[in-house]
Amino acid sequence: MVIVTHSGKFHADDAWAVAVLNVLFPGSEIVRTRDAATIEAADFAIDVGGIWDPAAGRFDHHQKGFSGARASGVPYASAGLVWREYGARCVAALAAAHTGQQLADGEAREIAYGIDADIVQYLDLSDVGAAKSAPGGYGLSAVVSGFNPNWLDEQRLGYGAPADAYRLEQFQRAMALLTDILINAVRYRVGAMLAVAQVRQGEVLEDGKVLFLKNSALPWTQVVRKEMPKVLFVISHSVAEQRYVLHTVPVSAESFKARADLPASWAGLRDAELAAVTGVPDAGFCHNGRFIAAVKSYEGARTMARLALQELERA
Repeated sequence: MVIVTHSGKFHADDAWAVAVLNVLFPGSEIVRTRDAATIEAADFAIDVGGIWDPAAGRFDHHQKGFSGARASGVPYASAGLVWREYGARCVAALAAAHTGQQLADGEAREIAYGIDADIVQYLDLSDVGAAKSAPGGYGLSAVVSGFNPNWLDEQRLGYGAPADAYRLEQFQRAMALLTDILINAVRYRVGAMLAVAQVRQGEVLEDGKVLFLKNSALPWTQVVRKEMPKVLFVISHSVAEQRYVLHTVPVSAESFKARADLPASWAGLRDAELAAVTGVPDAGFCHNGRFIAAVKSYEGARTMARLALQELERA
């Protein structure tokens, strides 16, 4: 396969699009050019060529009259155009390679949609000038742009073959970064999907107000928020650190506000100080924000959960 994109300064949208295709067609030749004959002969033309035709492998959005946009109104750039066509296939391939899971078509599409909402649309918004930052003051688009040669590089390299080789090398470094981000996004979402059943099967304690999970690495917050309105605290076992963790339940993904906080008297205490206040000898710490506490034993975690519930009842 030959994948062509434009020469000169690259952006996150074209680097992402080429990275996605490179996952599906490893070993492809990547050419950065604006030569019309080379573009026409390529298997894929990304962000260059003036044509949007997925069946022909053409994914440009700069041509006059282009008005492609998501149902949400977020416009497409090359990242989104390629992801729209190949996102689910890319997710399935990465899930198989990095998690050992063979995803059903619907599962791959759902994960691809989530990655579009969380990552790809911001790359597109930044590319078309609809977002000053995407997201944050130093978002992913800015990070990728930082791989472009700056004026000092241009002055050192001049023009011609050495400079072109350096620019391609930097583009490939940006692709590698984006590929790693994509792999991590897929791994996280596959893990979250597989964790749902285990969270639902967690042991319910204290009249349904406490949930116990045997592995603290399970992503549990979304399931508990949506499906377990009665749960106020979650106890989980940290296998890696050999301790038990008492968590509050956040009311939303965007907030630290919890359904119920841990007692104010625990805030910021550690070891002997926390043990003295709680009466739990192996208590480890309580965060100053009162959203997490740790203890060495399961029995200690149960006791601290009961104390937190009693504090709420007295309030």
